[in-house]
Amino acid sequence: MAARGRALETLPKLIRNLRKDSLSSTRTQAQVLPSLRRAFSLYDQINLINNVPEDQLRFQGYTDTGFTVNGVTYEGSLLCVGNLLTSWGPHKFSEITPESLSIFQIIRPIPEILILGCGRLIEPVDPELRHFIRSTGMKLEALDSRNASSTYNILNEEGRIVAAALLPYGVSS
Repeated sequence: MAARGRALETLPKLIRNLRKDSLSSTRTQAQVLPSLRRAFSLYDQINLINNVPEDQLRFQGYTDTGFTVNGVTYEGSLLCVGNLLTSWGPHKFSEITPESLSIFQIIRPIPEILILGCGRLIEPVDPELRHFIRSTGMKLEALDSRNASSTYNILNEEGRIVAAALLPYGVSS
């Protein structure tokens, strides 16, 4: 009951701050991903926006050539496993092969899902690549890179073991 009272007291301030931020922010070249954190959990407890542990990866924005993760801008394709981040070789969707994802044959624990960021548009995944991903024990979700990075944020925040292989948003077939 006390948590509900604190949440109700904090809600008007949170809404005012969000409105003030949205009115005062100017559009920059990099597009910011919307926060996908909920203001209230299922138990009516306040969940402060962007209150993410320092060691947890969080995609904050994207450009046509890269991503912003935890305040650092990275150019090119990225591969994320849990809270580990590395640059990734493919520059276009046709270069994504079982060999480019071979790290998933050796890492443990195996992520439950691989989120594949296809660039600007969702691309059909080659059956050989789909079979390879299934053979590692992962599920596959192919999305445009903007939505793929947001989905990664949500699943990672939930504490799930998740991986993302992301091409920059400007990539198109």
